[in-house]
Amino acid sequence: MIAVSASDEDMRTAELIKIQSQVNNLPIFGDYDLDRLNVMSQLVFDLFEQEDGLDALFGLLRDNLPDKLNETAYALSCDVAAADGNLNDSELRLLEEIRYELNIDRLHAAAIERGARARHLTL
Repeated sequence: MIAVSASDEDMRTAELIKIQSQVNNLPIFGDYDLDRLNVMSQLVFDLFEQEDGLDALFGLLRDNLPDKLNETAYALSCDVAAADGNLNDSELRLLEEIRYELNIDRLHAAAIERGARARHLTL
């Protein structure tokens, strides 16, 4: 979630609120230590400054995320990307890479993406 928000080098308030809301309210984060959120944010920023940082980020993700949560992680990332009502090229590219790295089936990804879009539409 943090990586998607930071991918365009402009972490918008809507995205940060979405991350905080998801961490505060979703059962998957029930035992999550909120202090880790700042640590994870700094880790993502540090990795984005390195040449092979994205590869390292995906390595950490694969090593620490159980396969059964891959679609959940992708869905949460899509929600963060859609939170500000604007998907730019860098966010779309990162979502594509996340989809590939987490081995998300294209049909499932399309459903997840459509759900995120529907939840964040404005008039």
